[in-house]
Amino acid sequence: MRYLLPALFLATAAFADPPVVEEVTATQSGGSWRFSVTLSHPDTGWDHYADGWRVELADGTVLATRELLHPHVTEQPFTRSQGGVDVPDGVTQVLIRAKCSVDGWNAATTAFALE
Repeated sequence: MRYLLPALFLATAAFADPPVVEEVTATQSGGSWRFSVTLSHPDTGWDHYADGWRVELADGTVLATRELLHPHVTEQPFTRSQGGVDVPDGVTQVLIRAKCSVDGWNAATTAFALE
């Protein structure tokens, strides 16, 4: 029995829902971009919550990271923005990747076409 309890806690984390990117908008101003990303995640409080998202290139280069400093238990989905993102000339698509405090960076990304 003493080995079963830790296994149950691991199983709960393994089956937790990752943060979902619900919507992305971006505007260009001068030479940089401002991204607004809407996430949903079954935040439970300080022990497990969506705690960030980032803008990446297809080769994995991270252009910007938006850290989220608190849970959004009663605010789902929620939107946060990040400005001053420098996107290299010629890039027509970026990837948005979300993160949670328990499972880390989501393996899945959301493609976003830049206009």
